Amino acid sequence: MSSAVSSTVSNTLAIETIGDGPLTVVFAHGFTQTRNAWQPVAQRLVELLPELRCVLVDLPGHGGSRDVSADIGESARMLTATGGRGIYVGYSLGARVVIEALAQSVEAASADASVSLVSAAVLVSGTAGIEDSAQREARAASDDALATRIENIGVEAFVREWLAQPLFRDLNDANSQVQQRSTNSAGGLADSLGRCSQGRQQPRWTQLAEVKVPVLAVAGARDEKYVAIARRIAATVPQGSLAIVPDTGHSAPLQSPAETAKCIADFIADSGAALR
Repeated sequence: MSSAVSSTVSNTLAIETIGDGPLTVVFAHGFTQTRNAWQPVAQRLVELLPELRCVLVDLPGHGGSRDVSADIGESARMLTATGGRGIYVGYSLGARVVIEALAQSVEAASADASVSLVSAAVLVSGTAGIEDSAQREARAASDDALATRIENIGVEAFVREWLAQPLFRDLNDANSQVQQRSTNSAGGLADSLGRCSQGRQQPRWTQLAEVKVPVLAVAGARDEKYVAIARRIAATVPQGSLAIVPDTGHSAPLQSPAETAKCIADFIADSGAALR
């Protein structure tokens, strides 16, 4: 099945659109990725649900938005300004940005599905934050050191070091997108890592308990840490649900795009009219 594809820059964030249906799904990628990371999932999703219009966004410091500098709160506001009302799907860093957008809606007393720009959310391998302040300080310091290293050794070398972490052991040369990640700039990635560090994001677990829209938490079955976090998110959000992608690690959208798309499609179908 063919689908309409277009690329542009919207509200300072670069985007690509797949599909031309009336229901918008906005995708936010992980650290070192670009919007292209979501292409396989979005293309499969439009095949499953032709009524969708998928908007793939380059987050600040990445891809076509490499010159945009923003912390996590500013990133959330830019993302929703770019995507408009729709279902928001985020992976890792992108999931944290979507969680921040949900929290901002709660704090603005507009989390009701009829008011918020986020009509529903899918959070893949994401967390609502580090609750211990000492752990946040340590994470911020660690990320600052990594940001300096990016600028010292360059993007290509850093990307290979980044993907060598045990967290990404389930990826291989065919799906790790090393070449695409390496198109990012050292300055953009360093700025993103420093400003959007988990150590500088306030925990949002309390706000998640007040979210009034459907939320799906997704994790790969082999990613034990994020399976536990996904279960907590699903139990915390009043309309929360859980999907575990079998035989998959931390990077479900890259490792298992068809299965990830199916999880999202089922969530959209089950949520029905609440998303419109």
